[in-house]
Order: sequence, then structure tokens, then C-alpha cells
Amino acid sequence: MSLAAYQNSQDLNVLSASPVELVRLLYRGAIAAVRTARENLETGDIRGRSRQITKACSIIEELTVSLDKERGGKVALDLAELYVYMHQRLIQANIEQIGGPLAEVEKLLVTLLEAWQQVPDELSQPVREERPAVPSYGARGDDDYMAVRPSVHLSA
Repeated sequence: MSLAAYQNSQDLNVLSASPVELVRLLYRGAIAAVRTARENLETGDIRGRSRQITKACSIIEELTVSLDKERGGKVALDLAELYVYMHQRLIQANIEQIGGPLAEVEKLLVTLLEAWQQVPDELSQPVREERPAVPSYGARGDDDYMAVRPSVHLSA
């Protein structure tokens, strides 16, 4: 498969994914970037390590802005704090050229991805049934309390 065909396939996967699947894709991308950064650290590829850490930081930033803190409540706030912590650890790994923070962030990302694997894709789909006038979880009256608003930007 050519690079262009692969990129088109990836673009299609992103464009057709549900919001929950987009979050999973972001986690997978961040995990891959951190793993590659760890490999680059071991081989002494400074430029490659830095590029992969920057990529992981960008993905974590995207996950952060995707949080719906109003509807997500404490879960969203806790995730925001965890994302800030992971971002700081990645920066530390890059500056100090050490692998410990990379391993820690990778483990956290894998754990979060495992949790998101348990979230049904339907959770992110609009509910079509009638809703009570009084909201039960979210401000809009739906049960989609873990909603995210990913805005994925594709770049080469």
C-alpha cells in the first residue's frame, strides 16, 4: 500500500469514526508516539525523540480541549488534571533525556485506552427518544455524561 493510499485510508477512518472512536484513535496515536520516543531515546536519535514527544504532547492537548467539562463533571476535570500531568512528564523526559517519564506516560495512556475500550460507541450518538424536562446528568438533559467533542486535525 502506498503512503498516499494509507493516508487516505486513515483519513476515512477518522472521518467516519464516532466521537468515542476518535478518542480511542487519539490514545492509540499518543501511545505509538511515546513508544517511538522511547525507542529513539535508546538509540540516541535526539531529533526523532523530540519529534515524537512533541507529537504525543499535541495529542494530549487535543484530548484536553476535547473534554466537555460542563457535562463531564468530575470525570472531565480529573482527566484534565491527568493530561496536564502527562504533558509535564513528557516535557521533563525531553529536557532531561530520561526514559522514566516516558514509560509512566505510556502506562497511563494504555490504562486510559483500556477504559475507553469499555465505552460503547453508541454513548456518543444522539439519543432519539423523548427526554424528561428536567435534566438527569447533562445540561442538555441526556445521559451522555462522558461526552467528548474531539476535533481531530490531520497532518502529515
